[in-house]
Amino acid sequence: MSRLKETAAVYETRPLPEGKITFEEFLAWCDEDTWAEWVDGEVVVLTPAARKHQRIYKFLLFLLEVFVSKHSLGEVLSAPFLVRLPEMLRRGREPDILYVSNEKLPFLKETYMDGPPDLIVEITSPESLARDRGEKYVEYEAAGVKEYWLIDPDRRQAEFYRLAEEGRYRTIHPNEEGIYRSEVIPGFWLQVNWLWQDPLPSVIDCLKELGLI
Repeated sequence: MSRLKETAAVYETRPLPEGKITFEEFLAWCDEDTWAEWVDGEVVVLTPAARKHQRIYKFLLFLLEVFVSKHSLGEVLSAPFLVRLPEMLRRGREPDILYVSNEKLPFLKETYMDGPPDLIVEITSPESLARDRGEKYVEYEAAGVKEYWLIDPDRRQAEFYRLAEEGRYRTIHPNEEGIYRSEVIPGFWLQVNWLWQDPLPSVIDCLKELGLI
């Protein structure tokens, strides 16, 4: 069964809540297979991702998980896993990928992150582009997410934002070799052109370049 059919089947047997609900009610309604977000008391169901999105998502997730684990830098999680943003924002978002440093591990609950992680990665689709670049950009900035990566497979475009001292995002460009170096994951770098190769490069070869094997 496709992810789209699986999602439809879930909501046929488990209807969406009516009206506004609290975050705690949202947690009680959803489960680990639910692809939805909590936005100002309302449930927003997410559209299943396309293959192009999935391939880049799995590639990045694998690189980040291995690097963070190898260097004992914290934990990397992926959707569906909720991030509860600060109370003033009234948002429970479900990023594609999030990184939580050792310092913030105490804020990790069983089914959600209670507060901003150090890094969020969103891989856009035509349906999510405006939301990822607009609403979520503003929310993650206001919440204090230190790095935000916005990966657009359709445009072959990667944007990297880093929180400055004044609490605003600043665009950080890859260097002349096309390499982006993360500040929140010490030592991690990404050759951006890897993301646009078809097929994607071998993760083993990439791990070797990162010095992990």
